[in-house]
Formats: sequence, C-alpha cells, structure tokens
Amino acid sequence: MSIIADRLKQIKPSPTLAVDARAKELKAQGRDIIALGLGEPDFDTPDFVKAAAKKAIDAGKTKYTPVEGTPELKDAIIKKFSRENGLDYKRDEIIVSAGAKQILYNAFMATLNAGDEVVIPAPYWVSYPDMVMLAEGKPVIVPGHEENGFKVQAEDLEKAITPKTKWAIINSPSNPTGAAYTRKELKALTDVFMKYPHVWVMSDDIYEHLTYDGFEFVTPAQVEPRLKDRTLTVNGVSKAYAMTGWRIGYAGGPAELIKAMGKVQSQSTSNPVSISQAASVEALNGDQSFLEERRAVFKRRRDMAVDMLNQAAGITCAKPEGAFYVYPSCKGVIGRETANGKVIRNDEDFVAYLLETEGVACVHGGAFGASPYFRISYATSDDLLKEACRRIQKACVALHPRAAA
Repeated sequence: MSIIADRLKQIKPSPTLAVDARAKELKAQGRDIIALGLGEPDFDTPDFVKAAAKKAIDAGKTKYTPVEGTPELKDAIIKKFSRENGLDYKRDEIIVSAGAKQILYNAFMATLNAGDEVVIPAPYWVSYPDMVMLAEGKPVIVPGHEENGFKVQAEDLEKAITPKTKWAIINSPSNPTGAAYTRKELKALTDVFMKYPHVWVMSDDIYEHLTYDGFEFVTPAQVEPRLKDRTLTVNGVSKAYAMTGWRIGYAGGPAELIKAMGKVQSQSTSNPVSISQAASVEALNGDQSFLEERRAVFKRRRDMAVDMLNQAAGITCAKPEGAFYVYPSCKGVIGRETANGKVIRNDEDFVAYLLETEGVACVHGGAFGASPYFRISYATSDDLLKEACRRIQKACVALHPRAAA
C-alpha cells in the first residue's frame, strides 16, 4: 500500500520548474544550454533594497513576525494599492505570504469545498489547475484564442459560469502569453461578474509593471469598484523588483477572506521571512525610477525575439502587450521530420527537439493548456536571447517534409 495521498495522483510537478531543472542538469554535463524556461528576471535586486535587508539584519529584525505580515509592510502595500491602483484597503484587508503562489494556494484552501468550480482562462499559468485540484476544486478551462490575442471573451466566460462557480481567475499581463487586457476588454469581463454575485474574482497582477508601448494597466476592482468586496487582488515583488528568491507576495481583499487565508498560513509556513519583508518595504516605498529603465530593456528584447522568431520557418509569433514571455505558434513545423527521421507530432516533440539538437530549453504550450505553441522567457541577456533565436531558426530549417510511407 502506497503512503502517497490520493489527492496527489491528479496533479503533476510544475513543468516550468522541470524544464529549468533539466536545463541545469544538461549544463552540469557540459552541454551548451540556453535556458529560456523559467520566468525569472536576469536583473539583480536593486541595491537600495539589498541595503534595507542588510540594515534589518544588523538591527536584529530576525525574529517571528505577525503571520499575515509586519505592520510596516502592510502599510507600504496599502500605499502602493492606493497610489498605483486607486484601491483603498485597511491592514486587516492585507496579507503577505511566501510569494504570490502561496497567496493563491491559501485562497483556494481557505474557500474551496469539494466540487466547487474555478474558471481559468487558457493559456494559463501551469500551477492554477493543480492548486485548485489540491483544494478539491474543479478547474473549468475557458480558451482564449490567438485570433483574440489569447484573451478570453465575455460570452465564453459567461458560458463557463455555473451555480458551482466559486472563483474566476484573471491574469493580466499573462503568463505564458504576455497578453494584457485593455480597460475596455476588462470592463466586458467585469460586467459579466456583476451578473453573478456568487462568483469571486482572483486578479493575478504579478506582471503589472511590465507593460509596453504605452499600455495602460488596470485591475478588475479598479475598473468595476462594486466588485472590490469579492475580489482578491494579488501581487508581489518577484518580477518587477527582481526579487524572486526573496519570496514575498501580497494581496488585498475582504477582511473575512484575508483572515481565513491567514488561518491556513498559520498552520503551514507561518510568517514570511522577516528580512525579506523589511526589504520589500523599501522596494515598495523607495525610488521607482529603475522600473522604467528595466521595462525599456524588456521591450527591446521582446521586439528582437518576435522579429527573429517570425523569421523561423514554420513559426509565427504575436507581439504581446506585457510580461517577459512570447508564445509563438509552431503549427507550421508539426508533421515535419528531423534529420533522424523523427516526426514532430506536437509542441512537446518540438521543444524536445530544440533542446536535443540546439540546446535551447523552453516550455511546450500543452503545459499551459494551449497547443501547438511554446513559451519563451526573454528575461535573459540580449546576446543569449539572440543566439537562442538563431538556434531556433537553424533547427526549423533542418526539418523537412515527412517522407511518403
């Protein structure tokens, strides 16, 4: 008899982390690998943020903190929400966790009963469905098609809502596509939510500061203030502030929900790291000018990746509004053969081929609920990104039509 719980049978390890682990394994073996699988900025944490952490250590701020976050960090988050999103919260409406991922997990564990449904637009971040299933909920996937910029349409969203729907997730800008909803597009979705008062909205805003070409970021509770009392607005310092390893995520929402999430957290990790919290206070309150400088770098990389990928035979790549991912279609290479006679039958075969022949590690679209695509993170140096795209072009040229049977 296995000791492993039945609930684990229906979920899988994170595909993005698996790709990164495989890339590191191959590098350790001496292979020349360019890893474009993990969503992690190549920038360093800003110096003024690191200085705040060092100061906190020297001041002895190394003890337990309140489970849901220090008062200082909660106040910084409150100011951030007010300053940047026009949302007003009190301390008991704010929670801080070990990354935005724990925020989402806590929310599902605190609210889902067996069989409750969660509407998830696809392509989706790989962890959404599995976290829902761990909490005994049921993921309901709604496709956002390429012709609509990978954004779910209001009519499709409404069709997915049932009396069992507990949550609907909005992730804008999106992982994996980089797609971001305009104010008008988001208003169409919030109009649907207003018809169904039993549905709660989970807004994953982690890529908020990574938008390009003058795109205006807005969040659901900002677009429709009447939704604020049933919206969890999720964010963190990982992406924009290059603080992935510091593990600080946060959210604003109704006090009852925040309290329930805190109860889950109190019996799992307890408080987030005290030093990381002190650093995050400085990140949110400090000089934000560096964000624009880094955004310009990401935009340059996006434009280069889109241009070079569209020059690869059989690949088409849309230009996304935000985040640091592109989500090209590999439809044009499906059915073609490698030099070894292996047929590329799907996007998973294609990314395996790229890794095997050219040492480029990326993630197949099936992991995100939409094929035949693959995700590339351009959060790496210009030189490595350019070389990776050159290798992809080379790999595509090497494919040939399948020989007749």
